[in-house]
Amino acid sequence: MGRNKKLQEIDLALNSLVVFRRLLTNEVILPLRALLDTETMDPMIQLRQYTEFITRLYARSTNLTEYIFRLICEDDNFYVRAAARGDEIEEMLQACVQNELAILQRLARIRPHELLKEVSYYGILPEWKNSDLDFGAEYHARLRQIGKYGYGIYAANPMFVIRDEKIVPVKYPDRVQLSALSGYEAERQAVIDNTAALLHGKHAQNVLLYGDAGTGKSTTVKAIVNAYFSEGLRLIQITKADLPLLPEIMEQIHDNPLKFVLFVDDLSFAPGDDSFGILRAVLEGSVAERPANTVIYAASSSRYLEPADFAEADSAAPVPDVMPEQQALAARFGIRISFRRPDREAYLDFVHVLAEQYDVQMETAALDQAAESFAQRCGGRSPRAAKQLIEQLAAAGEE
Repeated sequence: MGRNKKLQEIDLALNSLVVFRRLLTNEVILPLRALLDTETMDPMIQLRQYTEFITRLYARSTNLTEYIFRLICEDDNFYVRAAARGDEIEEMLQACVQNELAILQRLARIRPHELLKEVSYYGILPEWKNSDLDFGAEYHARLRQIGKYGYGIYAANPMFVIRDEKIVPVKYPDRVQLSALSGYEAERQAVIDNTAALLHGKHAQNVLLYGDAGTGKSTTVKAIVNAYFSEGLRLIQITKADLPLLPEIMEQIHDNPLKFVLFVDDLSFAPGDDSFGILRAVLEGSVAERPANTVIYAASSSRYLEPADFAEADSAAPVPDVMPEQQALAARFGIRISFRRPDREAYLDFVHVLAEQYDVQMETAALDQAAESFAQRCGGRSPRAAKQLIEQLAAAGEE
């Protein structure tokens, strides 16, 4: 039995890829190509190639066309980078891309029965779905809105961390939504407004969110990123140990069409800390110019970074000796937003809202008493304490 001529032509054409050549090493396409390329008539080898391909595809999608198109959209290559920068693209490169999209579309539209004919096995084998996507039209339509979609690792992921000095996606990001948050509406709106300015290409400020622990500073930032992911917003979390990499990180994302929040969580410094000077230099712009697509958001519970009037107003904690250099750092954030510990009424409001969200059925008086007792045991009233209590009550109700 001779090999299928159509499959042979597709396999040969794949070798001509230049712009999207990286896709040939994809772990789903590799076994698919092995099935197209083989000349063996050994039924066992054919069967293993087919099932290996299906196993890898099913782990990601049941639709081959949509999966391959997603790979194309997420591919980081010299063409998409030039298009995102707005560079003038030569006609021969445009023609190359159009031809490669047509080749990949043929691969993505291979039907199960076309491969099953090549497998000498008469049992039942799993199949996949196909779609009639026009790769050329859809890809260029996406390019026209590249500022919302992005490319490479940033296309499908909202949040990133630094690992081994590289920006990598968070595998299981916090999906908290703005609708799940209560209280601190004015504080949250100030961050939302600044983020909207960034997304609309207007001047946006660096933001310091400071105040008591557990008041939702970090949660606010993550919820805003989730809310505006589809508008092209991404978050890169920076630890204190990562601060020396800030100039390099900003260089890497400088020309990216997306917008980025560089988020420094739990910001604090000890006397003589080298990372303090690095962040101050970045905020001042003396190390590297902050890209127009980037803002720095920092959350801190350190009382050294609080304005003196805020610290003195909180009689629940002693006012530390002000460290002038840290106060100077706080002043370099264009927007500074305080998250004060809630009073009893506001704290119980958090508890009641969360109880409704988690469907905790409990008399109000009993719930309030439990909330106050929990706060006393856990360091005081805060949205975090309210959530911890309600999660415990919800879990107990499920037993």
